Amino acid sequence: MMKPELIYTTYIRTTPEKLWHAITNPEFTRQYWGGNENVSDWIPGAKWAHISGDEQRAARIIGQVVESVPPKRLVLTWADPADEADISRVTFQIESVDDEVRLDVIHGDFRPGSDMVNKVSGGWPRVLSSLKSFLETGKALKSASCAAKHAATEALV
Repeated sequence: MMKPELIYTTYIRTTPEKLWHAITNPEFTRQYWGGNENVSDWIPGAKWAHISGDEQRAARIIGQVVESVPPKRLVLTWADPADEADISRVTFQIESVDDEVRLDVIHGDFRPGSDMVNKVSGGWPRVLSSLKSFLETGKALKSASCAAKHAATEALV
């Protein structure tokens, strides 16, 4: 049986540098990713965490920076803190195309029997659409915020 691989491609009217900053800067991720922040120093081998932007600062996702080539490529391991053995890998590939940027997000290397593929397959389209909207208009989509809150609620159940 083949391991699933989720691939999302979007084109955004921005620069590679602004897109990189939006992915790696907690102040920016909070704007389009349901109030959550990506926190790390973004060097290979460093830990990273996707944490709630509220006073609890709970880690939603944790991992390690595998590769970091600003502003072109970022590769991360990805795991739920409640089940760190269920690890997968996310790659952000950024490429200039004329006056736009192509962003490929590849989420794969799921462990056999992993539930993570089901958790993220509905979330990535919302987050990436919200990221695109935020960079192009300055306003994130409400659906990404609602999805993040719903996922946080499910994790507590």
